[in-house]
Amino acid sequence: MQDSTIFLPPEKPQELAKRLKLSFNDILLLSRALTHRSFLNEHEEAIEDNERLEFLGDAVLDFIVGAWLYTRYPEMPEGDLTRMRSALVHTQQLADFANTIQLGNALRLGKGEAQGGGRMRPTLLCDAFEALIGAIYLDQGIDVVQNFIVNLLEEAAEDILIHRKNEDPKSSFQEWAQAQGYSTPQYITRNATGPDHSKTFEVDVVLDGVIFGSGNGSSKQAATKAAAYEALLRLGLIS
Repeated sequence: MQDSTIFLPPEKPQELAKRLKLSFNDILLLSRALTHRSFLNEHEEAIEDNERLEFLGDAVLDFIVGAWLYTRYPEMPEGDLTRMRSALVHTQQLADFANTIQLGNALRLGKGEAQGGGRMRPTLLCDAFEALIGAIYLDQGIDVVQNFIVNLLEEAAEDILIHRKNEDPKSSFQEWAQAQGYSTPQYITRNATGPDHSKTFEVDVVLDGVIFGSGNGSSKQAATKAAAYEALLRLGLIS
């Protein structure tokens, strides 16, 4: 029996820009931000993937989110500001931002990546969102980036504070494990894929031989935090 799954063509960069009310001087920047390396491997006409823009967008986001938090929460201590920024630029949170603006629909992916669910993969969405921020910054400047993400930050920050997502998930999970009489949680790297400069790590958090959560990220540290966060979700300790 043949697979009847229909894969729609991705949203065009021009269509995405119009939908998001972004006016690009160089639409090729946006096209590059949407191009995953798997697409580059299958299309000779594609010149560059989004990894360099992802690098730039990561730095821009760190600055903008830090500056926004400093102004938005004038009484918040430095340590809490640091934890809030970490929560707002966390892989899953940036993937949530990408889902909010339906960025996955516009990604240019290789056939295998698309069929494998790449448009919904958190690490890929996170990377694409960072690349989008990098493209907006290069084309329009930092003020436009700030205006673009301020509403996303407002909603996410409120959710983080309500559900205590700014707390370190590894510390919270370890405290729970010790209170329940378990040994210290172990974080085991299950897989690492991608080139050396852009790897994705998959990590399990294990207590007494039982996997309590799994996570992935662009570094082992990010993946272990994601695993601990999933464990807390499964236990109902956060929502």
